Amino acid sequence: MFDVDWSHVGGVMIVIAQWALVVALLAGGVIGTVLPALPGTLFVFLGVLLGAWLGDFELVSVTTVIIAGVLCLVAQLLDYVAAMFGAKRAGASKEALIGALIGTIAGVMGGLVGLLFFPLIGAAVGEYIAISDLRRAGNVGVATWLGMIVGAVVKLALSFITIGLFIVALIF
Repeated sequence: MFDVDWSHVGGVMIVIAQWALVVALLAGGVIGTVLPALPGTLFVFLGVLLGAWLGDFELVSVTTVIIAGVLCLVAQLLDYVAAMFGAKRAGASKEALIGALIGTIAGVMGGLVGLLFFPLIGAAVGEYIAISDLRRAGNVGVATWLGMIVGAVVKLALSFITIGLFIVALIF
């Protein structure tokens, strides 16, 4: 009734596993753009690169891969620049920046609330240690946090643009 050529099943399973890895890298990349513990833009780029390679760079060209790489690099750079700009604009001290970093690392373990607010608290505590002015420490914490949020939003947007470019290349 069903004549299955079992000699090709193994090859099909490998192809499915390879494309599942592409999807996992892209999805992990999106998650990583908001979770500082994962290299989100790198995962997105690796997903695009693997997908292009699996198609022998015919559907997804080398040019598309290069554009994806540039977008991911720009996203990563803008993430850092936005956070530093917010901190520097408020006149943050080195201690505030270290506090924001420690808050970000601790925030990963604190779930969504930790990710959202521990960097702010860390920057404020660091600034307070540096200058002992509660109002200024609060302002620096908020400015650093806003910079981090803007950076994360830009990084997420550029990651989605990169994934969209990849999907368009696959379809058209």
